[in-house]
Amino acid sequence: MKKRIYLTYPKELVQESLIYQAGKLFKVETNIRQASVSSNMGLVALELEGEPKEIEKAIDFFIKKGVKVEPIELDVVE
Repeated sequence: MKKRIYLTYPKELVQESLIYQAGKLFKVETNIRQASVSSNMGLVALELEGEPKEIEKAIDFFIKKGVKVEPIELDVVE
């Protein structure tokens, strides 16, 4: 299963390697589709691939760390 989400990082979390950590902690493959990061905030379009339960665990991990998670509603045909 694949799921695409937007991650919005607050200023204090921009330097954290949370995407890397999620890939190590859970059985998900992470694929950064787009990113815009500054010293004040970060916005990342992320694709997660894996079993549905593992994807949900990774999403919960981001939320618990203080990252805003939003689904990407439309999948773009590539």
